[in-house]
Amino acid sequence: MAESNDEASNGIGNGQYLGVSRTLPGVWLSTRIKKTLKGKLADLVPAWTGRVQDVPAPDEVLSGPCAVVVFAEEVPKSAWAGYRRIIKISPYARSEDGGAEQVEVWSAQLIEGLHQVRLEDEEGGAFTCLYLGSTDSNRIDAASGLVTRSLRFGVYVPEPQRADGNAVTSDPWIVALQRWTANELDSDWSVYADSWPGGYKMPSVLWRLNGYSTAAAGTSTLEVRKQWIGHVLSDDTSLTDQTIDHLTQQLALQSRIAILPVDSVTAGANSSNESHTRYMTVDEVTADLQADAYLNGQIRLTLTQRVRRPVTNVPLMREIHHNKGIR
Repeated sequence: MAESNDEASNGIGNGQYLGVSRTLPGVWLSTRIKKTLKGKLADLVPAWTGRVQDVPAPDEVLSGPCAVVVFAEEVPKSAWAGYRRIIKISPYARSEDGGAEQVEVWSAQLIEGLHQVRLEDEEGGAFTCLYLGSTDSNRIDAASGLVTRSLRFGVYVPEPQRADGNAVTSDPWIVALQRWTANELDSDWSVYADSWPGGYKMPSVLWRLNGYSTAAAGTSTLEVRKQWIGHVLSDDTSLTDQTIDHLTQQLALQSRIAILPVDSVTAGANSSNESHTRYMTVDEVTADLQADAYLNGQIRLTLTQRVRRPVTNVPLMREIHHNKGIR
């Protein structure tokens, strides 16, 4: 989706999906993603340089140290995280180099170097790896005698956006929340809405709607409640935690977020008219620093707004008579 000049200058990106779901081509996965992963593995473990390979042929005998990358099952896509594919990475170590102990060391390096890490291929496409655990114990490869185990990672690829670039009118609540967040953070932060876009940047914040409800607040007023989830993603754990803490505290302290009129948003924040500005009220905000930043999000936010019911033109009841004797 094309960004307006105002949004771009404030570090606001829109991550809405604009097209129907589609599976990414297998060629894209087997070339760009795999090539990027192989390069990353060689950087993490220099002993694997030139030795990160696909599943060996039936008559091929591996020579260690090395690593094998295998694409496994596809997983139903996530509405905000995108296309998902499971990969298995298997480090192989020689017994004389430490065998099982060396495999454990390399496994720890892989988890630290890949979990929740944003990778970018040579064409600028971004994807994220999430560690999903290991279903294997250490074992000895019968053909080579090398010690190995398999680690499972999920590869999440934001779904490509539609090429026609047709704009979709955004919920004014999310536009206001994006703008507020961009103003609270440094200019190097990107702020997205609804889903991670292709080529997303770090550090970044994603806000997505998780729930919606309304309730009567008097005879002529409705209270609208929306629950949002905030994802704070960076390559520095301390920076991520500090940003979560800052956003959570500021939301609680400021209590209200302005929803600027459409003409004010178009002309810029300086032209806003206080008399025409509506507000969202912060009802509750909590944070979980241990939550998965990319997939689950760390911030839970509830915003409310009171709106008037539409006036219906109906005859008014002027008086009523009651006769107790009527049967």
